[in-house]
Amino acid sequence: MGRRRLRSPLPQRHGLDAARLRLPDGGPWVTVRDHLVERLPRVEPSRVDEMLVAGRIVGLDGPVAVDAPFVPGMFVWFHRDLPVEVEVPFEIPVVYRDGDIVVVDKPHFLASIPRGKHVVQTALVRLRRELGIPELSPAHRLDRVTAGLLLFVVRPELRGRYQGMFKDRVVRKEYAAVAPVRGDLGLPVVVRSRIEKERGVIQAREVAGEPNAETLVELVEQRGGLGLYRLSPATGRTHQLRLHMAGLGVPIVGDDFYPVLTERALDDFSRPLQLLARVLEFVDPVSGGLRRFESGLSLSAWG
Repeated sequence: MGRRRLRSPLPQRHGLDAARLRLPDGGPWVTVRDHLVERLPRVEPSRVDEMLVAGRIVGLDGPVAVDAPFVPGMFVWFHRDLPVEVEVPFEIPVVYRDGDIVVVDKPHFLASIPRGKHVVQTALVRLRRELGIPELSPAHRLDRVTAGLLLFVVRPELRGRYQGMFKDRVVRKEYAAVAPVRGDLGLPVVVRSRIEKERGVIQAREVAGEPNAETLVELVEQRGGLGLYRLSPATGRTHQLRLHMAGLGVPIVGDDFYPVLTERALDDFSRPLQLLARVLEFVDPVSGGLRRFESGLSLSAWG
């Protein structure tokens, strides 16, 4: 039986948990401060000193003193300084909520979880505050520029069961997209390819090799040179739908990544990617009942 995770002595701040660090089992450091300065190279040593003086770095017994000796295996907690963020001025409608899960319609331009430049302005952090559920956790993610259904778990002990559905690919997902129409493109079509995404590289790419991504592409309606597509992914690779549509010669309207990478300011909300996570359907791992949720959002390019 595993050891119980230590509870943070610091409460959440802005809907964010405190960072936790375990000091190594040995090393050359005389004080906790010496280790933190080396451990956190992106934080100025003077900032570490300020946080220690202010009592913002704590251990199980309370605030860590500036001259506290290094103790092998010791745990410390602190809240990281937040980046300056662009406010995403859109609401997050709740589609469904009970004691186990929350399903929301994530708007375009809002990241699912904290990462990089997006921390407080993320669906997870905003929902923790707005719904008053500090232990809310994501069951899966959507790209920042993709809108639609996102499932969160209310109780920590159920997190693994709901996340496991997505890992095991037993959730039926359906997306809507607006893209150009090609008269020579035979639809419906199942696209299979191998997608790889390198850490630190913005774009994913299709490469030779055994397929690891599969999407059923169907044209639902067309008008004025554009089509409304139904996309049903059997897998969930990074940027899969966007890559597959671009590979078919019908890139999704508003896509700044594929086929050509185009930079756009984070405060430019004028041209949302026309991709919507429209349906989530699964057998609930807790109740055993069939769940089906449909997005209440629409794609602006289709009216």
